[in-house]
Amino acid sequence: MKPVLVVDQLVKHFGALVATDHVSLEIRAGEIHALIGPNGAGKSTLIHLLSGTMQNDGGTIYLNGHEITQTSAHQRVAAGLSRSYQITNIFKNLSVLDNLLLAVQAHAGSSFRFWSPRQNDDVLLDAAHALAEQCSIDKGLWSRPAGTLPHGDQRKIEFALALAANPSVLLLDEPMAGMGPEETLRLTEMIESMRGRMSMVLVEHDMEAVFRLADRISVLVYGRIIATGTPEQIRANPEVRQAYLGAEA
Repeated sequence: MKPVLVVDQLVKHFGALVATDHVSLEIRAGEIHALIGPNGAGKSTLIHLLSGTMQNDGGTIYLNGHEITQTSAHQRVAAGLSRSYQITNIFKNLSVLDNLLLAVQAHAGSSFRFWSPRQNDDVLLDAAHALAEQCSIDKGLWSRPAGTLPHGDQRKIEFALALAANPSVLLLDEPMAGMGPEETLRLTEMIESMRGRMSMVLVEHDMEAVFRLADRISVLVYGRIIATGTPEQIRANPEVRQAYLGAEA
């Protein structure tokens, strides 16, 4: 099976600092592929490069067999590449349902009706309800302003906004950041429930979540991938243990 996302020799400089140093990576269809490494290893930079919010200085990126290296962030979303952010990125003053309706409407193509009330469009409403249910957003929260909800519920909304694009690859940049143990567990279970529906690239410091969720793991250190393998292979890799797993994250 051909990989859905291919990164070939990706390079990004910030002055003299090499943030990603000829990174090559293949993401298989339907897998959860985690990126781990110490702070400053280049993980979030790599997510920015993949999503198109930052331009690389060398190398190529392919999505579903098509090169997307020079395409914009919104073009990559249209091609099937969505992402979540370290800092929750939702419309906090709008209701949960309006957040979802806006996302569905933005990706609805011929269903887009700028002057029509979104909640009167049954097709959009059904799609928004399906997203809420897929992301385990309690129905009692749908009418509440999104910004008034607990952090974990806001994260679920952000997941739903990313999924509205029906991506083949979803980039998750530290989705558990700022969460307590119970919220982390619920979000981990939600991600696990989506296994196989799309490919996911997961950047996360919570090693318990990483080793529970990941089909494969790549380890970044100083902008270079030093190992890729199953969770068991990564746990047993002496170079990884010395560079990262044996040290404080």
